[in-house]
Amino acid sequence: MADYLTAAEAARRLGVKPATLYAYVSRGVLSRVRAPDGRTSLFGAEEVEQLARRGRPRRPAGVAVITVESAITEITGDSLRFRGLDATRLAVSRTFEEVAELLWTGEFPSRRESGQEAWRARPAALAAGRAAQAALPAGTLPLERLQVIVPAMAATDPLRLQLDRPAVIAAGRNIIAGMVDCLPGDLTSAAAEPVAGRLWSRLCAGNGRGNGPGNGQRRPAPGLMRALSAALVLLADHELAASTLAARAAASVRADPYAVVGTGLGAMSGALHGGASLGAEMLMAAASGPEDVPRVVAELLRRGEKVPGFGHFVYRGGDPRAILLLDLVRRVAPKSGQLAVADAVFAEVRHKSLPEPNIDFAIATLVRVAGMVRGAGEAIFAVARTAGWIAHALEAYSGPGPLRPRAVYTGRPAVDEP
Repeated sequence: MADYLTAAEAARRLGVKPATLYAYVSRGVLSRVRAPDGRTSLFGAEEVEQLARRGRPRRPAGVAVITVESAITEITGDSLRFRGLDATRLAVSRTFEEVAELLWTGEFPSRRESGQEAWRARPAALAAGRAAQAALPAGTLPLERLQVIVPAMAATDPLRLQLDRPAVIAAGRNIIAGMVDCLPGDLTSAAAEPVAGRLWSRLCAGNGRGNGPGNGQRRPAPGLMRALSAALVLLADHELAASTLAARAAASVRADPYAVVGTGLGAMSGALHGGASLGAEMLMAAASGPEDVPRVVAELLRRGEKVPGFGHFVYRGGDPRAILLLDLVRRVAPKSGQLAVADAVFAEVRHKSLPEPNIDFAIATLVRVAGMVRGAGEAIFAVARTAGWIAHALEAYSGPGPLRPRAVYTGRPAVDEP
């Protein structure tokens, strides 16, 4: 393949480190192909030469790029892969538990290892987590409860600083199970039920299966449950998003898995990250119906705010996760009034030539159609992404040491005291 360069050759021609080369791929600056062995990355010699002549691409304004070598997740301009496998395919063919194990170990679990008995929180952890969140005021959002539940569970685990791989994986299962089972809801739901089913019972408490909040039925339509399961898989990891970078930095200094997850939860609550789904939920809730959407969107723009849930830093042509999840919701609830509102928002944004919807908008649509509690999207994001945070912690624990970026000082120059 004379027309292609290896990663080492391409990096040398561009005068960058291999990690920077792969950052160019993630940002859509450079494309790559796989060699016949399926493992080696190759880069078009002509494309590399053109980039070398243009010089290093400038970073988008306001975005700092930090590159870390990782074997967990690969993002390109239109795809997402976990351990080399397409995440959108995994979302409709595998359970969240199976994908979590794939992220942690690189392999799918055996039937014995994938049993739901492995995904039960310890009784002491459940007692502490439930008591801690029960003391919070009524109306506290699910994410805020999770931020209290995780450290409460940590206090009950005397072996949390045991950082060998089996212990961290066991802690990961305990944390995810506890996050779900400590949320308010039906405490009689079967612990042997998959994580998606148990999370549904917490987020739809008193709401159930229909097409909008408060319909009073408890069991979900099977299609909506499949959509929730798919959402958990799609959100399980997304390379070095802000919360994952924060979690990985904590793990690099050997913080325990509970502290790693707590760090991630703090970072993901920001309105520009996991909290974006809450903004999209509130946007839809503000419209009395599809015909009211233009007014709601116009008022948002008049205040100088962006429409939440649209556009993405990486996926310029559309977020593949959002495309799949919205399709799953439409299939099961085509006549939903809440879906009609979501479609009206989509149409209004497209009419204004704004970016395509992202996963936050898709989650908000699922939440509204399923009749989940306010802020449920953030909880879905948090539970799912915990799998990714644990995966990155496992890599960081086996790494050389602290993740320590350096700052470029832009303050006043040094002066001598008079």
